[in-house]
Amino acid sequence: MVHFISLHKLSKDADEAKIDELMRTSRSLLLRIQEVHNVRSGKRIDAENDFQFCVSMDFESRDKLAMFREDPLWVKFQHEHLGKVAEESVEYIYETEPGKNVKYS
Repeated sequence: MVHFISLHKLSKDADEAKIDELMRTSRSLLLRIQEVHNVRSGKRIDAENDFQFCVSMDFESRDKLAMFREDPLWVKFQHEHLGKVAEESVEYIYETEPGKNVKYS
């Protein structure tokens, strides 16, 4: 299982209401994508954290992750929602099955 984490620094005008909207929208849009499992989104707790918003989800493989990256709902979320407020984004990918060679993820 591949775990995908996407962290986002938001513009100064992204208030709590906007971040809450991003959380709701990310969950409702991304759960519609067949390859996606366990969508989580959240806002920072620690004010010293530069990334105010995050999205994470699971995929059966890196191939499924690649399919997700091209899905119209993900593209829509990135352009119509994140693109308006995100100044910087960072993505991380992890293998979550113990003993599995990451070469085969």
